[in-house]
Amino acid sequence: MAATIETLLEEISGVDDPIEELQCLKTALLSIPVSALRDAVSGQRFHVIFSLLNSNQREQVELCVAILERILVALSPVSLVQNYRVELQGGLTHPNDTVKILALTQIGRIVENPDALTEILNNPDILQAVIHCIGEEKIAVAKQAIQSLSKMSHSKPGLDKLFQSDVQKVMKDVMATSDIVRYRIYELVVEISSVSPISLGYCANSSFISQLLGELTGDDILIRATAIEMVTSLAHSQHGRQYLAQQGIMDKISNMIRGAETDPFSSLYLPGLVKFFGNLAIMDSPQQVCETYPAFQNKVFEMALDPDPVMIGVALDTLGLLGSTVEGKQVLQKTGEKFKAVLSRMSQLASSGATELRVRSLDAISQILTLQPEQQTEDLLALTESWFHLLSKHPMDMICNISTQPFPELHCGALGIFTAIATQPWGQKLMISTPSFMEFVLDRSTGQTKEAKDAKFELVGALVCSSTTAEILGSQHYIRLKTYLREGPYYVSAVASVSTEGAE
Repeated sequence: MAATIETLLEEISGVDDPIEELQCLKTALLSIPVSALRDAVSGQRFHVIFSLLNSNQREQVELCVAILERILVALSPVSLVQNYRVELQGGLTHPNDTVKILALTQIGRIVENPDALTEILNNPDILQAVIHCIGEEKIAVAKQAIQSLSKMSHSKPGLDKLFQSDVQKVMKDVMATSDIVRYRIYELVVEISSVSPISLGYCANSSFISQLLGELTGDDILIRATAIEMVTSLAHSQHGRQYLAQQGIMDKISNMIRGAETDPFSSLYLPGLVKFFGNLAIMDSPQQVCETYPAFQNKVFEMALDPDPVMIGVALDTLGLLGSTVEGKQVLQKTGEKFKAVLSRMSQLASSGATELRVRSLDAISQILTLQPEQQTEDLLALTESWFHLLSKHPMDMICNISTQPFPELHCGALGIFTAIATQPWGQKLMISTPSFMEFVLDRSTGQTKEAKDAKFELVGALVCSSTTAEILGSQHYIRLKTYLREGPYYVSAVASVSTEGAE
């Protein structure tokens, strides 16, 4: 096969219009298993393919990119940078975006290898060209550039290089292109900061993070909203959260939530502020966050009762997050009547209104009601049961009605609530006392989409795995549930068909 590739390369070199030959080479390369590709291409010189990228013919460029994608992945990072460094550098400024993405992807492989990385560190022009790609119009090019530079920061030499003054100057120059590009640089800095406390230290010592934090309270509302998203990403790591706390950012965001009441444009950034604390609560402690920043919890309840669908949606997602943990459930319980009013509102939203809000409400309710077997104390079981009965006078009928409506996402959302209560003895007692409910669970004809079948299978699995199912539902139902589980989510029973001659 190596001889075939060599022959095809020679043919490509000797013709003016190599489309047909390039197609043959592409086919030949695709016919070789990836495991055998390295041996097939080793020793071959593919500079001719790179040279053919310099063409105005789109088909030719696309064929060359497809060939190079196949070849270069088979080469080791060291071999790649030693043989094709100049060509990859040229690809970074190529007018065709697919060529830029090809070059950036391969550079991303190179910077992950300590030996190959040295070649990049010793060639500042390549690094500058990668940084300039962050300013490209096509988002896919910018994303690939960010990814490659982020990988580079995973090593000490790469991190040192990225924060040298000359490289920092290039980043700041690119940053000045536009608001959009500035936030791409912030995205890179946040990604680097998330790697380790050391990498965060590098970013903090540069001016980028302080500049980002300053934009939280800037005059431009849309920029403020984007800044909040970036800061939320920074808070995903523990060292990131510690840094933000030291900088007083949590207090600042809490004050922004309070001040939002008098800002007519707060609807543009308030959801981001609430998401920030919602993520913080889940990663650290719901109780600590809600007690330290009461403005957050109050605002979530307020948003749940708001007529604005955007506010309601964020509130539902946040309540679901909080209620998914035992500590969060206890925090919600402590608010007494406030949460009961919110739960009643969630029930109304689940039953009627826009489909998207109905689905988000069903998802939030299922998270709030979920209790893992090891969490099922008498008090917590009593709590989830009381919440379920607050949904409606007849909550089982209400959820069953939603599950039969002709919207797959609502059907799956309703099944999600049944799955949440399926492992809890009180939930199983409601199921067995609800007429025809077990027949509904075991009926494979309800819900024909893959998602619906998966959701039903999850419900059946939850019932089978519960230690109280056999006793509460009875052995006959338990055996049928186990059979359903064994047969899998997509089982179709064979039905014999007999035709009778002369039948109408």
